[in-house]
Amino acid sequence: MAHGSLPLPVQLYLLAYDTTKPRLTATLQLPFLVRAAALTELVQCGLLTERDGAVRVVDDACTGDPVLDGVLELIAASRPRPWRAWVAVRSGATLDAVRRQLVLSGYLRGTRRRALGVFAYTEYELDRAGFVEDLRAELRWVLHGSEPVDEVSVRDAALLSLAAAGGLRTVVGAGERRTYRERIEQLAERSAATDPAPRAIVREVRRAMVLAIASVTGGAPS
Repeated sequence: MAHGSLPLPVQLYLLAYDTTKPRLTATLQLPFLVRAAALTELVQCGLLTERDGAVRVVDDACTGDPVLDGVLELIAASRPRPWRAWVAVRSGATLDAVRRQLVLSGYLRGTRRRALGVFAYTEYELDRAGFVEDLRAELRWVLHGSEPVDEVSVRDAALLSLAAAGGLRTVVGAGERRTYRERIEQLAERSAATDPAPRAIVREVRRAMVLAIASVTGGAPS
């Protein structure tokens, strides 16, 4: 399956794996990263908009993807909230949906275990490390390469800018965020639609994600 066919939140989850261990990193940030990625993709698709300061679902909006449609259903069934709230509200549900999709499609393997012999939990292992390494290599080529920003796909631009803003060091290291700051900012702009309203919304989602992450990590990514 080509990486472009996977929704943005699913790709970001996979990119959080350190394939040299292998283990999942950025576990505190991850719920906010995947929810922000879902919101960004739905805005890019024109399925979410804003009215009177609150997020609204476009009538009859549907993607056919269980992760993205789950976010649409949650927003449609809830009281009106601004973007900054939807980055965090029940973000764990989106994370769970991502994991289920990855298990069903063979990217992860879930094993039921018990902590202290009593508390049941599921341990997830990465089954397709090569896929993740290829995806990461493509994004790092975009970051380091000479390809004009306006020729980068809006999906790759969104992945990179969200990973950088969210402190996902398996994709963009702290030093790289400083070295490539200008290119990352350009990619963040590229990730938004050309219409001024969606562009402002994508910026707001990214800012809300950074604030939500700071609230659980004690500060913005260094």
